[in-house]
Amino acid sequence: MLELATFTARSLKSDRPVPFGCSIVDTSTGELLVRAVNAVGPQVDPSAHAEVRTIRLATKKLKQVSLKGYTLYTTCEPCPMCMSAALWAGVDRVVYGATIEQCNRHCRQIQIGAREVAKRSDMPCVVDGPVMGEACYALFTHPNMLRAFALWTTSKTKQDEVNR
Repeated sequence: MLELATFTARSLKSDRPVPFGCSIVDTSTGELLVRAVNAVGPQVDPSAHAEVRTIRLATKKLKQVSLKGYTLYTTCEPCPMCMSAALWAGVDRVVYGATIEQCNRHCRQIQIGAREVAKRSDMPCVVDGPVMGEACYALFTHPNMLRAFALWTTSKTKQDEVNR
């Protein structure tokens, strides 16, 4: 998780900072398969969450849809979309840092936890977290990220006014 938080923190120095990072590692060896950060804005794609992007990269790299034998690490508790993608991919385990509640202090979230999504499925997956929660939440409270959140909110408000 520390390696993922460090990787994700690099975006905080860019002009498009994001606190959401994800990696997929081999469950038995811990070897990194792939990792990515959220790219909703740059890709103009509301599904381009870090977890979904990482799952897509992993399945393409392995040339298979199953990620059985792999663990997904993410800096924030997966939203229902991301947790569902992890379940459909068949990951063994999901480990998250910051919680949905912490993230919701700064940006919109669907208030259904990853454990609840997993519990309501018939697809086995262990959900662990928060792990290194404070270190991951620090990504959300970094000054550059707080400025970006303020712009996200302003942009959303302006777009809502245009759409009226």
